[in-house]
Amino acid sequence: QVQLVESGGGSVQAGGSLRLSCIASGSTYSRSCMGWFRQAPGKEREGVATVYTGGGITYYADSVKGRFTISQDNAKNTMYLQMSSLKPEDTAMYYCAADALFSVSCRIPPPSALHYWGQGTQVTVSS
Repeated sequence: QVQLVESGGGSVQAGGSLRLSCIASGSTYSRSCMGWFRQAPGKEREGVATVYTGGGITYYADSVKGRFTISQDNAKNTMYLQMSSLKPEDTAMYYCAADALFSVSCRIPPPSALHYWGQGTQVTVSS
């Protein structure tokens, strides 16, 4: 079992920055792939950034490349998403997710491929 708790969301103006945190507990084996996903009202959940926790290999959706950075602090069992140059279209509920993926790559997998999810944290970007 894996438990995930997000924090750090909030409201910012366009061009601003936020850092999201995800504290993980439970099986390390079951969270070899971790990532951030988001869901805006009326839209499907989409992958934002993912990381292989063992090797630190990171992946980003094209829409956030160069603006968002995913990182991890293994000593604190915490994953981060540093978001800069935020745009109104980044407004969404952001979720932390994890799983041990075998048949699917950790390169921004479909949300249905990950079993463990946090409760989400809201990010609102105003123009």
